[in-house]
Amino acid sequence: MEVLLPALIILLISNICLGKDIDLISRTKFLKNGDTIISKGGTFVMGFFNPTNSLNHYIGIWYKQDPAKTVVWVANRDAPLANTTSAVLKITLGGQLSLVGDKGQPVWSANTSTSSVQNPVAELLDSGNLVVRDADDENPENFVWQSFDHPTDHLLPGMKFGWNLQTGHEVFLTAWKGENDPASGQYTQHLDVTGYPQLILKNGTTEIFSTGPWNGLRFSVSTVEQNINNIGPQVVVINKKEVYFWYNPSNDFGLFRFVVTSNGFIKAWVWEDEMNQWVSYRRQPADICATYGLCGGNCVCNIQQFHGCVCLDKFLPNNNATVTGTLSRGCRRRKPLNCHNNGSSSDGFLKYSNIKLPDTRHSWYNESMSLQECEQVCLRNCSCMAYSTLNISNGGRGCLIWYGDLVDMRPVQNGQDMFIRLAASEIPGLKAEPHHSTSFRRKIKILALCLSLLVVIVLAGVYLFLYFCKRKRKEQKLEQELELPIYDQSTISRATNNFSEINKLGQGGFGAVYKGALDGGEEIAVKRLSKNSKQGLEEFKNEVICIAKLQHRNLVKLLGCCISEEEKMLIYEYMPNKSLDFFIFDQTKKRLLDWPKRFNIINGVARGLLYLHQDSRLRIIHRDIKVSNVLLDIDLNPKISDFGLARSIVGNAVGDNTKRVAGTHGYMSPEYAGHGIFSVKSDVFSFGISVLEIVSGRRNNKFINEDQYMTLPEHAWRLYREGKPIALVDKDIAGPYDVVQVLRSIHIALLCVQQSPDDRPDMSSVVQMLVNDFALPQAKEPGFFFGKEYPPKRHAKSSLNEVTITTMSPR
Repeated sequence: MEVLLPALIILLISNICLGKDIDLISRTKFLKNGDTIISKGGTFVMGFFNPTNSLNHYIGIWYKQDPAKTVVWVANRDAPLANTTSAVLKITLGGQLSLVGDKGQPVWSANTSTSSVQNPVAELLDSGNLVVRDADDENPENFVWQSFDHPTDHLLPGMKFGWNLQTGHEVFLTAWKGENDPASGQYTQHLDVTGYPQLILKNGTTEIFSTGPWNGLRFSVSTVEQNINNIGPQVVVINKKEVYFWYNPSNDFGLFRFVVTSNGFIKAWVWEDEMNQWVSYRRQPADICATYGLCGGNCVCNIQQFHGCVCLDKFLPNNNATVTGTLSRGCRRRKPLNCHNNGSSSDGFLKYSNIKLPDTRHSWYNESMSLQECEQVCLRNCSCMAYSTLNISNGGRGCLIWYGDLVDMRPVQNGQDMFIRLAASEIPGLKAEPHHSTSFRRKIKILALCLSLLVVIVLAGVYLFLYFCKRKRKEQKLEQELELPIYDQSTISRATNNFSEINKLGQGGFGAVYKGALDGGEEIAVKRLSKNSKQGLEEFKNEVICIAKLQHRNLVKLLGCCISEEEKMLIYEYMPNKSLDFFIFDQTKKRLLDWPKRFNIINGVARGLLYLHQDSRLRIIHRDIKVSNVLLDIDLNPKISDFGLARSIVGNAVGDNTKRVAGTHGYMSPEYAGHGIFSVKSDVFSFGISVLEIVSGRRNNKFINEDQYMTLPEHAWRLYREGKPIALVDKDIAGPYDVVQVLRSIHIALLCVQQSPDDRPDMSSVVQMLVNDFALPQAKEPGFFFGKEYPPKRHAKSSLNEVTITTMSPR
């Protein structure tokens, strides 16, 4: 004993004096400031940290490979340390994990009861879970305590999110108080098990968002994009002991996390190794219609109708009011139900499709019942207002029933079917009549009618079979040629509400673009070429063939096309934020684009062009790069669109020439506009013009300097020569910006718009210039030929639309 005591004292002194990596915390090891614990797989790190612009210190866990040090768990979030000179995290003599401050006072403890633990240790697992266990226990997963039972603002893979019904313990998320303040904030996320399980987001005690119920595959409204819903197993487990949500992405998917932000959003993040940063996918609440209970009972919130609340079919507004805007009084049935206490009813059900299922706090469910049995149970209960399939996986099974008003509904992509109860007289083909009143004569009439119609149906069936076989062969031939799905005109017309003005997104020289929703609920944008469009069948096929073979995060995705007689339509993925010019040239909306967002857009367009020019299966020259052809997704990430003028180049060629000059004045390079010579450097020139517009917030085609007439590149060039390029920056950029990054972007843009194609960099060099800080070459004089009157007339009237033009240029 006398030999061991000095050795132990020496060990403790060495631990205090030297910061190091330790594998676990035991009664002879502890964590002090400067020490870190790294999980065995190397994914997570635990140690002391202090947030940006804060003097407080905390114990936290973060990702090892993330240079931004994203913290996913904080021990003492509500008990910060002002000084960590002698603060340590250790296992006490009682076997409790405890954070002790400089004065030896406990600051935070794990609240474990470890009286039976003989050799307690604390260990950081590669899942990000900090656990306390008995080192002598043969079962390494027999945890005495784990941080996964006490999360902060992150839901990590493998974490059970929900309720332990035996102990009453709830695992839920609490947001940080501020971006740099880990203290408990006002926003919390829970798994609500009052009825059938659903995720809810609260501001204090007020519910502000609900996902709707679990349907066996996902929640009624997903918190991630559809294209990453295959992250791996996602389940809701319901038994007598516990109810919880759990997910675990596959190793191929990479790092993935959910977080409740300090400003009240649920966001999903995926780590992109190529970019070495986190990328955010869909956030919830996504729009005003995601606000819980915005429209009251028996209403559907439709974002396409000016944030309007619409009564369910056969329902009327309460108090005879008009249900619009954010009115929350709800709706009532137009005709009362005919239900009796003895269980008899002459009511029926109206089917609604692709809808977010209502709030389930007043619901009942049965996991084994069929949908037909579910209907009968609902009919026998006068309190039942609607029913739906409980679990849609494996063909569908189970019964989910709602009581009372139906709250928090909206149309959603890949939504479910639900059946809403109505009086029989409100449902076409269903008559309200007493039970057992059907007569023999009525049966005879029905049988005769059926037999008489049978012959007509058979003949019509044979005709339709032959017609559709012929049509199918024709569509398959066209589909093989274009390598894309071919949609019926009726399908697209139905999806766009017969191309109604309400669904119209914009108008260009080629025709109109409409928003739509396919029968499965998928949102689409339909580009409908007008009969007078200069983009003919060849351009149409060219756009289809080019973009169908392109796959890149910064290119808009083409879902299919439709060719029917004189109709030619392209079906794209829907971009909710429209095009970049919708923001950058609007005095109000441009303030939504701070400099980091603008730089992200510049960088994204550059990467998209690099893919077209170098990395795609076909080398593509776009020939019409401009801000109106850059679409923005929900997170304002850019996607290049409109490939009607694009040309593919064979082999190692970088360009070609044409007698048919097509493009947009103000973006065409001098050699292309004047001589029909185009190359990848033509796209580089157009990209440079677009960058100058993004930085300045001004159109090149509408640029007029008060002192002298000049183009935007010429104006930028003169400021560059005078050493005042910063004067080009848009005065409406919100917040501070990185001056060096802005000046470098202007310099790169001037390199791109130089007169000679040989002087312009290729897109590979542009991407490197944007992300690295090496010295840039001196810019030369830019090209000035844009095909417009020079000097322009001050008071000439012109359209605000930028229209792609096609001109003939003989050579």
